[in-house]
Amino acid sequence: MYLFLVIFLFTDFLRGDTIEKKVPILCYHRFGTEASDAMTIKTDAFAQQLAWLKSNGYTVVSLESAIKYLKGETESIPSKSVVLTVDDGHKSVYAHMAPLVIKYRIPVTLFIYPSAISNAKYAMTWEQLRELEATTFFRVESHTYWHPHFKQEKKKLSSSEYAKFVDRQLRGARQILEEKMGHEVTYLAWAFGIYDDELEAKAIHAGYSAALTIDDRHATPKDSMMAIPRYMIVSKYDIKAFGKIINKDRRRK
Repeated sequence: MYLFLVIFLFTDFLRGDTIEKKVPILCYHRFGTEASDAMTIKTDAFAQQLAWLKSNGYTVVSLESAIKYLKGETESIPSKSVVLTVDDGHKSVYAHMAPLVIKYRIPVTLFIYPSAISNAKYAMTWEQLRELEATTFFRVESHTYWHPHFKQEKKKLSSSEYAKFVDRQLRGARQILEEKMGHEVTYLAWAFGIYDDELEAKAIHAGYSAALTIDDRHATPKDSMMAIPRYMIVSKYDIKAFGKIINKDRRRK
């Protein structure tokens, strides 16, 4: 009887550990030799971060792997998992980030708003995005059509106009990305981290299976799949601050 109780409690502990596993999802924007603004990460600082993750036993997993775990579609992922994402599609991703990603052979998800691609001077081209995906380390997903501020647009537009606007930003972006990249797009990063119940419902209706925020905490299976939190990584973080973010929420509840 005693042995049975010990086995039961140990099994329950393992089950609880799996349920409570937390995943830090990181959000980057730009890279460069110098940190010209808060959103630009120096290339050597990013290299230091990747080295820190490796030396501290972290495994960079794909966003898809993490989401499947959070949804309960897979039983587990490495105990010290971390996910890397990059918003907007700046050309510095191609020039400065990609060589390090390829060197470390890690998966990265790029959240792209297609209005800028091959148009804006700061943005990558469709050819560059396809080249990055061809390495197998990058995956393109959606960041709305032109990165709108939904709260401001809702104040300016009528209900019917706003509904059409949201549909273009969500469904329209997804259609263009699928056409240009040649694969299904099912993940969304909320522009400016803005979301609400109405937007979440419209994102599901537009065909997205998960959406990410910048709510500054680890993701867990308890989170809404349309509001998965991420940490914004900015230039002021030294390696000590970076480590604190990664280790911040690892305690079991």
